Amino acid sequence: MTVDDTLTVAVRVKPGSSRARVGGRYDGPHGPALVIAVNAPAVDGRATEAARRALADALGLRPAAVSLRAGATSRDKLFGVQVTPGLPEALRRLRDGSAG
Repeated sequence: MTVDDTLTVAVRVKPGSSRARVGGRYDGPHGPALVIAVNAPAVDGRATEAARRALADALGLRPAAVSLRAGATSRDKLFGVQVTPGLPEALRRLRDGSAG
């Protein structure tokens, strides 16, 4: 956690998926990452924006509570997520459990 009360979340985005889904684990360059499949193509930041909104929705947060920190043109991204009660457990459940 950082001083500004955000948690950095590693994400692996799968653009152009037939079904939007948040859940699963990918061992990427930033460590264990949460997998987010989105319908949007990897064009003009559309997949990144769809992933940001999907992550916020899966965590029950406003989209403004999730921001891109790194990886604008990569499938491996880092998002900053505003800390709320239960956030670390919710992320762990999405990444390592069967939720999604």
